[in-house]
Amino acid sequence: MARLVLVVGTKRYSSWSLRPWLALKQAGLPFDEVLIALRQPDTKARILEHSPSGKVPLLKDGELLVWDSLAICEYVAELACAVPLWPENRSARAVARAVSAEMHSGFMGLRQHLPMDVAQSITLPELPAEALPDIARVQEIWNDCRSRFGAGGDFLFGRWSVADAMFAPVVTRLHTYGVPLNGVSQAYVEAALAVPAMQEWIEAAKLADPV
Repeated sequence: MARLVLVVGTKRYSSWSLRPWLALKQAGLPFDEVLIALRQPDTKARILEHSPSGKVPLLKDGELLVWDSLAICEYVAELACAVPLWPENRSARAVARAVSAEMHSGFMGLRQHLPMDVAQSITLPELPAEALPDIARVQEIWNDCRSRFGAGGDFLFGRWSVADAMFAPVVTRLHTYGVPLNGVSQAYVEAALAVPAMQEWIEAAKLADPV
C-alpha cells in the first residue's frame, strides 16, 4: 500500500493545511509531508505540480488525489478504523458535521480580520468590528457542543474529532490576538492548544519562520 502524502502550505499561516494534518496525526496514520512556502513568486506553480485545484492542502493516496480540507478529513476518518474521528452517537455526529461544514464555509470576517499566525502574540487596541459576530458565533457553537456532547472529555464532543480539527485554526487566532472569551470557550482553547500534534505544528512553524 502506498504511503499517504499530505501537501501543506507554510505552517505559520496555512489554516486549511492545519486541519487535515491534525486529523492524520490524531488518527495515528503515517504520512509523508510536502511543505510549500506560501506568499512566494513560485508558490502557485509549485502547488499546481501537486494539486489540480491550485490550492493546499492535498492528500495523495497512491493515484488518488483528495483536495479540500474537509474532504481530506472525511477520507482520513474512513481510513482510521481503529480511531473514530467522528462522534459515535448519531445525533452528536450530525451536529459535529453541521458545525464543521459551517466553519468550512463561513466566518469570513474572522478569517479576513484576524488571520492565522501561530508564531506571534499580537495585541490589538480593539477587536475589528467585522470579526465580532463571528467570535460570538464561535463561542455559541463551542458552548452548545460542550454542554450537550462534551461530557466524555475536553473537546467539543468529548473525545477529539474532526470538528476540533476544523476549529483548530480559530483556536490559534483567538489565542494569537488575545481575544477575551467566556469560561467554557477559554477552557476549550487551552485544551485544544495542549494537544501534542497542535504543539508540534506550532513549534515547527516557529522554527521555520522565527519572528
